[in-house]
Amino acid sequence: MTEPPQLAITTTTDTTTLCLSGRLDARGIAGVWPQACLAIGQVGSAALVINLEGVDYLDMAGAAFISHLKNLEKKRAPVPPQVVGLRSEYAPMLSLAEKTDMNSDFKPPGPPPSFVEQTGKNIWDIFSDARVFIGFIGEITWAMITSLKNPGRIRWADTLVIAERAGVDALPIVALISFIVGLVMAFQAAIPMKMFGAEIYVANLIGIATVRELGPLMTAIVLAGRSASAFAAEIGTMKINEELDALTVMGMDPVKFLILPRVIASTLITPLLTIFANLVGILGGAVVIVSLGHPLVAYYNQVVNFVTWQDFTGGIIKCFVFGILIAATGCIRGYQTARGPAAVGEATTRAVVSSIVLIAVFDGIFSIIYYYMGV
Repeated sequence: MTEPPQLAITTTTDTTTLCLSGRLDARGIAGVWPQACLAIGQVGSAALVINLEGVDYLDMAGAAFISHLKNLEKKRAPVPPQVVGLRSEYAPMLSLAEKTDMNSDFKPPGPPPSFVEQTGKNIWDIFSDARVFIGFIGEITWAMITSLKNPGRIRWADTLVIAERAGVDALPIVALISFIVGLVMAFQAAIPMKMFGAEIYVANLIGIATVRELGPLMTAIVLAGRSASAFAAEIGTMKINEELDALTVMGMDPVKFLILPRVIASTLITPLLTIFANLVGILGGAVVIVSLGHPLVAYYNQVVNFVTWQDFTGGIIKCFVFGILIAATGCIRGYQTARGPAAVGEATTRAVVSSIVLIAVFDGIFSIIYYYMGV
């Protein structure tokens, strides 16, 4: 049976050592907490060392206790205390406890900031969020590189399930939006074309606009509203329920366990959905051309002769980038979910807005690149 915790204090000229042993759980630390805090208050100018070699068991309560002792020492002396003898399996719990702010004091709200202060704060928040976002992107990229070296460690079963939810289940809404967009664009383009007797050239417009721009862009926006929000809600709920902390304590990397399958699934399914959206959008334009009295074969010939494989490839390349952005943004916003009843809703909203903004920005970047490449 594991012994109850014991506290031994050893003092030398330059060092005070707190030797903890036994079981550091919620019940056990209650017996040594006052004594340990009192000992830290009497340390004086000596450096503090917390020796955990004799600890047989440590849970989050014990990790919070050690973190509290370290915070007390930080307030007393500028030199941080040293923790020695901690087992490797307990290190993640102590690291997690140190990241949690358990000593924050309540501060009443002050006067409202001025316009300049609020503007500066908003700009600072944008840059801080961008820095965190870039850091998460780098972590996801590194996890993907290391996982591709050993594909057997990727959770392919979950990846296929996520791909089915994000891709196959999205076919009806993608088909509906693509068909209506192709139909409306063909009708609007037919009005000025009819003035010159060139309604058949609506097929050229529909083909090039759908394959190069509207197909990838509309598919990405649909996935941003449908999949990015779902990813943010799922991971945000896991964070509130402390499931992400549980994965960390068990030695599992949440990025590889949760985020990587979603990124892979979204990256693979977005081009396939875009091909489907292109076909349905062109079909919507065909309905208009046929209704204007032109044969379907004439519409087909116009599209095939005008749209090249270069146009098709340029649109598909966008889709891989859009898929990565959608999944990564949804997962990152879910990972940033705060506490509170409205936290998941806020994370979902931020995921959708951030995804759409990034899609628009990268779509503009691709347009500039394609222009200078002559594509």
